[in-house]
Amino acid sequence: MASIETLLAFSLAMAVFAYMPGPAILYTAAQTLARGRRAGFMAALGLHFGGYFHVFAAALGLSAALAYVPTVYAAIKLAGALYLVWLGIALIRQCDDDAEAPVVKMKSARKAFMESIVVEVFNPKAALFFMAFLPQFVDPAGAWPVWVQLLVLGVATLMAFTSADIVTVFAASAIAARAKAGSLMRKWLKWLGGSILIGLGSRLALTN
Repeated sequence: MASIETLLAFSLAMAVFAYMPGPAILYTAAQTLARGRRAGFMAALGLHFGGYFHVFAAALGLSAALAYVPTVYAAIKLAGALYLVWLGIALIRQCDDDAEAPVVKMKSARKAFMESIVVEVFNPKAALFFMAFLPQFVDPAGAWPVWVQLLVLGVATLMAFTSADIVTVFAASAIAARAKAGSLMRKWLKWLGGSILIGLGSRLALTN
């Protein structure tokens, strides 16, 4: 592996990227506000598992295809953006559902998990991030093969990002708990969560 100095630099950079407010934190907050704490945790878990797709792709060099084949990058980005918008619209349309029903909560949590995996997999910017970020801290002359180093660093990065998502879930659920007694406020939180997802999808589609 890399030297202690390099690993310390990696840890610092990883923490900054993980806890800097960004799309993943907004996404997790939106799921928590709209569907509750359980769904928020499952959304964070789904993003985590989806992230392994990009870590393995980076370790195997597959992510480089996105940088050199603009059509593939654009197609994946558009698919991910449309999916986020679709999820946001679906949440807003569910504003009349009884958010307190246990069965609905369980289904929402399972849906949040599966949806989050798809969201993360179809996020080409995540693939490019791992491809650009991880190699900076790899030691080609180290005892471990480069691909193993990339996997270890990638898993560590995912753990940091997931810890930030979990903190976001606790913060968002605390906000939602204050509005738990009012059905009107619950509907507003679902509308807010759906609007955030639509905004994230629109931003992903319109940015390079």
